[in-house]
Parts: sequence; C-alpha cells; structure tokens
Amino acid sequence: MFSIPQPETEDNKWRRQLDKFVKKNQPELAALFWGLWLENGNSQGTIGIDFQPTPHFVYCPQSEIEKLNDRVENRLQEILGIIDNHKPETEVVMIGIGKGEIKLIQFAPKSSPEACFHEIGKDVDGLLDLLEQRLIEQISDR
Repeated sequence: MFSIPQPETEDNKWRRQLDKFVKKNQPELAALFWGLWLENGNSQGTIGIDFQPTPHFVYCPQSEIEKLNDRVENRLQEILGIIDNHKPETEVVMIGIGKGEIKLIQFAPKSSPEACFHEIGKDVDGLLDLLEQRLIEQISDR
C-alpha cells in the first residue's frame, strides 16, 4: 500500500521551510540554544521560532505549553516529556510555531551545543540577528 502525497498548501509550507532551515543552520542554532541556556537555563521556557508575522525567536513558557496541551486534549504530552527530559549538554530542543500549529525541533549537533557556541564565537544577540536574517532570506527565496 502506498500513499499519495498531498499538495503543499500555504498553511503547511512553514513546516518544510523550518525543516530546511534547521538542517542548514544546526551549528548556529545549537550555539544560540547554548548561549540562551547559559543566560537563563530553562527559567524562561523553551526557545521557539515563531513564523508570524515575520520569523523571530521567542520563549515558550512551560506553563503556556501545558495550558495548550490541556486545550488540545493532551496531544502535546509527548512534546512536554521531551522538553522535560532533554539533555542541554548534548541536544537542542526548540519549538516551531506557525499558522496555529507547533512543531518540535530536536537534534543532536555534531559538536556539543557548548562547543558550537565557542566555535562560532558570536554572542546571543549576534546569533539571533544572524539566524533571523537567514530565516527571512530563506522564506523569501521559497
């Protein structure tokens, strides 16, 4: 049995764009993740990439993710478990946000997030500017 691919719509295009962006920018995303982890630990919540109105980074507080989970009949329980149990020394966990949906971003970079942060040598603000600009450029290229 096989499935017929569904046509991509404007509403779900952001997911493909996010996957492509994450794949191309893993070291920089890991560096940003580590820099923000050093600044705040998990006190601010999980880092998110919000596609609306233009792509930008946000914090997703744990309490808000839990409220959303309640509203969607616990369909985010697995995401909450991954967030609660991730190992910041070895893996990156973020949330993509677009068009009323969320998508988990989780990967283990080739070098540790800490090593990525030191290798890239930019501060958090520089990384935020760089990554937001790259994402905006990628989306406009389509």
